[in-house]
Amino acid sequence: MATRRAPMLPILFLLCWLSTAQAAYMKYKDPSRPVEVRVKDLLNRMTLAEKIGQMTQIERTSATEQVLKDYFIGSILSGGGSVPAPRASARDWVNMVNQFQSACLSTRLGIPMIYGIDAVHGHNNVYNATIFPHNVGLGATRQISSLFRGLIHACDLDPDLVKRIGAATALEVRATGIPYAFAPCIAVCRDPRWGRCYESYSEDHRVVQTMTEIIPGLQGDLPANYTKDYPYVSGKSNVAACAKHFVGDGGTQKGINENNTVIDLGGLLGIHMPAYYDAIAKGVSTVMVSYSSWNGVKMHANRHLVTNFLKRKLGFQGFVISDWQGIDRITSPADANYTYSVQMSIIAGIDMVMVPYDYSGFTSALTTLVNDKVIPISRINDAVKRILRVKFVMGLFENPLPDLSLVDQVGKKEHRELAREAVRKSLVLLKNGKSAKEQLLPLPKKADKILVAGSHADNLGYQCGGWTIEWQGGSGRITGGKSKQLKTVLQIETEIVNSRYIPFVAGTTILESIRSTVDPATNIVFSEAPDVGFVQSNNFSYAIVVVGEPPYAETAGDSLNLTIAEPGPSTIQNVCGVVKCVVVIISGRPVVIQPYVPVMDALVAAWLPGSEGQGVADVLFGDFGFTGKLPRTWFRTVDQLPLNVGDQNYDPLFPFGFGLTTKARPAS
Repeated sequence: MATRRAPMLPILFLLCWLSTAQAAYMKYKDPSRPVEVRVKDLLNRMTLAEKIGQMTQIERTSATEQVLKDYFIGSILSGGGSVPAPRASARDWVNMVNQFQSACLSTRLGIPMIYGIDAVHGHNNVYNATIFPHNVGLGATRQISSLFRGLIHACDLDPDLVKRIGAATALEVRATGIPYAFAPCIAVCRDPRWGRCYESYSEDHRVVQTMTEIIPGLQGDLPANYTKDYPYVSGKSNVAACAKHFVGDGGTQKGINENNTVIDLGGLLGIHMPAYYDAIAKGVSTVMVSYSSWNGVKMHANRHLVTNFLKRKLGFQGFVISDWQGIDRITSPADANYTYSVQMSIIAGIDMVMVPYDYSGFTSALTTLVNDKVIPISRINDAVKRILRVKFVMGLFENPLPDLSLVDQVGKKEHRELAREAVRKSLVLLKNGKSAKEQLLPLPKKADKILVAGSHADNLGYQCGGWTIEWQGGSGRITGGKSKQLKTVLQIETEIVNSRYIPFVAGTTILESIRSTVDPATNIVFSEAPDVGFVQSNNFSYAIVVVGEPPYAETAGDSLNLTIAEPGPSTIQNVCGVVKCVVVIISGRPVVIQPYVPVMDALVAAWLPGSEGQGVADVLFGDFGFTGKLPRTWFRTVDQLPLNVGDQNYDPLFPFGFGLTTKARPAS
């Protein structure tokens, strides 16, 4: 009997070995397998706690190693101004991300987290990064098409420019080890009183649709015959993008942030939805839900639009993410019934929740709701499937730990030149001379004495606007290694001790750009707020006045009057009433200027141009011509608002699409 059973031993051993090998082989770790096969395999291995962890996004300040392991956290973010250290280098960022990622990889299944950040006009949280013009400025950019005689034929939108900006931004974001950007904002701002209006490319959805070309810039071009509506990220030089804020955020009543958008379904689909069609067709990986409501229903709780329309009708296959503590705001007051908020948001179709601090409360509430069968496990599986899909598509499982190979991409010369080009193309010339025969622009570079005035002429923080280093932006600058801050040394040292980030920005102010452009013999005099006597006594050849809005973001920027604060109006009157002047407005939207236009010789809307102020001087002095067109209607008085192209009784100060042009001076 023993001799008969002996041949069976190798077979039993082989079967045991095969069983062990099969158990060791995990399809989700095999990059040769199709994404959906990997997703299914991993999903089947996950516990409820691991699934809910994937749905949880926390702020970096909450992300200890123990928290990441205990809660199986799926995503981390930097809120506005949240950085590893003051003036952190790209290397510092990479090291921080790697530390977090290593903790996530040490969990049972080793699922990598995805790190996200608001890179909305360049990598704007990061010291020394290139700061591009905000979206409202990019919406003004135009490319010039010429006929065979070299005559200007037409000024058209320039989607290639925003695509190149997207690619440059992606490189700078990846240089810091981050694979996910909360951009672009594809809101259609219908009322400039909204504090986020500068994040919108235009009041016209067709402009916004065209500018979704930034998505293939961020994510990479879709391959031929790519699966329709499927998320896509090309590689290690690209980032997952996020179309936001779904949907109708730019149409709230009186432009009040997070308010109610009152419009019928036809209006919602015709004005606010079209850019999402384009974004999804271009493979956008994620969509962020808006704080706002549609006809009284909070978007974070709107199952009809998030699940039935976005996911089912439009076929969006990526994941849907909440805004910062967005689910808390489902109730009024916020957080009045947190369990209800969790229930409504997840059932509505939100897949990843930006908690960002109360991860224990969120995971506990969601676990209870699933165990009590209030939320079906199928909804959890759908959410996690979408999150894992994006992570697999972008190669996060194969390359979870960023390296230092791209650190030199942050603020590189080519990116700054691109930003300078964007500034040139975004400038809109609204007035040029008292008459067509008395044009002031372009300005002569050679003059005896030029006055540069205004609060915004030599302030990079003002020039860049909100969402720059800090959430609300800031005042001050650092250029050429020399810092100029509106803070004392003691204040700066105190902020460093308190780990608060100082609002430094690397770049060139408009004043500096003027000085570097004019003839060396020309005397430049700068006075932030000169009085009439000073202007009269100095015999200036002409003046450049740069005024506008202070930085702001979101609700802090809501304004019912849209006036330029003093000393802006006084500076205009004091200077332009005495000497020929061009006024440059730095703002995130049209503002009240009608009372001052008659005294100006020329007027330029420069929006929020970012770090490369040299682009302003390039056009003022004729090295390049003005080509920009208004992406928004410029109202006469706030009593007209909301006022958009196509409205009845449309009587603006400057209409949508307006913009005078000039020709570049021949090189001498």
